[in-house]
Amino acid sequence: MFDQAQSFIRNMHEELNIPHAETEARLQSIAEEICQTQTYRHTPEELEYGVRVAWRNSNRCIGRLFWDKLTLIDRRHVQTPAEFEAALLHHIDYATNNGKIRPSITVFPPRTGNCTPFIILNDQLIRYTSDTLAEPVKSIKPDITSKFLPIVYQHNEQLHTLALPEEKILEVPLHHPNHPAFDDLNLAWYAVPIISGMELRIGGITYPCAPFNGWYMESEIASRNLLDCYRYNLIEQIADSFGFDRTTTATYWRDRTLVELNYAVYHSYKSHGVAVVDHYTASKQFEKFEEQERAAGRRITGDWTWLIPPISPSLVHNFHKGYDNTYRDPNFYYRKKGCPFAGQSIRDH
Repeated sequence: MFDQAQSFIRNMHEELNIPHAETEARLQSIAEEICQTQTYRHTPEELEYGVRVAWRNSNRCIGRLFWDKLTLIDRRHVQTPAEFEAALLHHIDYATNNGKIRPSITVFPPRTGNCTPFIILNDQLIRYTSDTLAEPVKSIKPDITSKFLPIVYQHNEQLHTLALPEEKILEVPLHHPNHPAFDDLNLAWYAVPIISGMELRIGGITYPCAPFNGWYMESEIASRNLLDCYRYNLIEQIADSFGFDRTTTATYWRDRTLVELNYAVYHSYKSHGVAVVDHYTASKQFEKFEEQERAAGRRITGDWTWLIPPISPSLVHNFHKGYDNTYRDPNFYYRKKGCPFAGQSIRDH
């Protein structure tokens, strides 16, 4: 642990131009703390720096240009389910910000030894009950009375559920300015994607519960969530609403549906004052991020399969280059899929 802590602290102090004497004093303090407790505690400044660099190091994220704007909400002191649930609802409120979305992360207590104080089973805080991607949560069979799945979490080996108040969730009705029949489908999507199925690792410390968010790229909703055959698989219904001929692939009805749906999602979010980015702008922003990282003397890592958009990928610069997919800490890591707590009792709140 000390080796990882030392690497993290030295990198942080070098980037922030902290005097050498302070670096050595901090490392001495960490060494003594690890010797006494087998772990150490990050200062608020170290945690803020760590979560931001974790975003900067996130190989699959195209939105890393704004890594140093991530807001830390430090909830390492939380001990009870009531405090935990209040913190989750606060994160949703703070991040949503009436559509002017704020990139945010809430960090809960770290893992110590075999003790994991809190862990969230959902891969996102907000998910519709009809979403087939949320089967691990459904397998626990909580009572579902909302359009949104409850948040299922573990506290001290006991499972709990938190029903999401619908009024807390900002949704965007989807409409197309040129195809009124599309509006009749009554489609909508929520404003903020809050990732909760990953753990955060900083300097040898693991935070198993650290939900975070940015804002949507339009193709995440249009090209993937609504059209993927293993998600909502709505391509035929949406194509029909646009009046496209589906009798032959030669009409390019699938491609035309993809383009028009992406336009509809982007237009809808913008017209409702909800932050969103189109895939061309996101690619340009990532190009600027690459330039800034090179200027700072840092090596750029990335997962090409995630950095290219799922619509018109060959039209953006990311498509035409490769990336080193090495993972560097601090970073976010996926937990194993599935429901590790099946069979345990659930407490509803």
